[in-house]
Amino acid sequence: MDDAVLETNPPKDKWNIVYLILVLHGIGILMPWNMFINAKSYFVEYKLGKDYLGTDLYYASVFMAYLTIGSQLPSLLFNWLNIFCPIGGKLTTRIVWSIITEVLCFVFTVALVMINTAHMPALFFWSTLGSIILLNMANGIYNNSVFGMAAKLPTKYIGAVVLGTNLSGTFTSIANIASISITPDAKSAAIYYFTTALFVLLACFDTYFALPLNRFYKYHELIYQRAIENQNSKQSSVVEKIPYWHIFKQASPQLINVFFVFFVTLSIFPAVHSDIKSSNKDFLFGETYYTSVMCFLTFNVCALIGTYLSTLFSWPKKEWLFVPVLLRIIFIPLFLVCNYQPIGVTRMMPVLINDDYVFWVLGAILGLSSGYYSSVAMMYTPSCVESRYSGIAGMFGAAMLITGICSGILFGMIMPFIVEHVSI
Repeated sequence: MDDAVLETNPPKDKWNIVYLILVLHGIGILMPWNMFINAKSYFVEYKLGKDYLGTDLYYASVFMAYLTIGSQLPSLLFNWLNIFCPIGGKLTTRIVWSIITEVLCFVFTVALVMINTAHMPALFFWSTLGSIILLNMANGIYNNSVFGMAAKLPTKYIGAVVLGTNLSGTFTSIANIASISITPDAKSAAIYYFTTALFVLLACFDTYFALPLNRFYKYHELIYQRAIENQNSKQSSVVEKIPYWHIFKQASPQLINVFFVFFVTLSIFPAVHSDIKSSNKDFLFGETYYTSVMCFLTFNVCALIGTYLSTLFSWPKKEWLFVPVLLRIIFIPLFLVCNYQPIGVTRMMPVLINDDYVFWVLGAILGLSSGYYSSVAMMYTPSCVESRYSGIAGMFGAAMLITGICSGILFGMIMPFIVEHVSI
């Protein structure tokens, strides 16, 4: 459609197609991380376990720690590089090649499932770790680019991406349970599970190319480009440099909020949260399902609800958002005084919250507040800067998100030391 006609007749997002596409991309963004952490039993108990290898090796005990580092550090590095460096040129090139790389990594993962690696555990361990690093390098660029793309649209579309990231955790948890239910064989279950990720990423790939054909998306892309052109026309012949520091300073209150929400959340979930044991043997959920329901399912569903609520209303105003965000730090000591029993640690800190229902409520509030406040902070971020810089601000938000995740994970590693050496 002619640009002039498009500008004079602003279209609506018919059937919320663009919104749903961005939700799908939000699912795709956290798919690599969620897929691998939910497949702990496949890697630790099957491929690197004693029954499969015939002996105990240290690979099983360190796999999850290496997975965390190999996943988050590359993503952190490439999130920030994607802002300042022209990695792959335009957003289209970055997103397309990132998804292709992720698809190839998951194909490689499925191939390793089907290969007998019992006689070469070291090769399996390091090749898996290498593919995880490559996967998350690509994902860092993909994550950052999608938020940059969504920031050009009305603020609720940033919320759509965040909604998708929270939906991703629930989706992968259900996919893992379903794959195990379909077949008790660990090998077949892993094939079904990782193949699911391939279908999701291919759907992200296809739907991305549908966006430029959508009138609503074309309109906002046109407005964004017009804002850049108008500013450039006011400048001299010298090409304007993007004022990264100026953009960061303007958006910094919300960027700090984004960081702190994820720092507190990842300090607790999943490391501390998943090591809290039942205090009542007759509780509603037995040992088999306790962690799956009380930790992973509860947090992911509540985070999803919180994100959805942010699309209905935004409270408080952006000037006061830091208050509830900072107050969330109270979750850290509260979870530590639950029945937190990290492996290999003799707990010295007394258990003050010895009720499973209270713990369940705490987990629900943690997830709800994480989903809600992270989404609100991300939606507020582009509004802090001039419209022509909204895309850059959105990318800063994505980078601070992953920075908060990495910082929270690292901080969470000292929690076993705290409960072992600190007594009240």
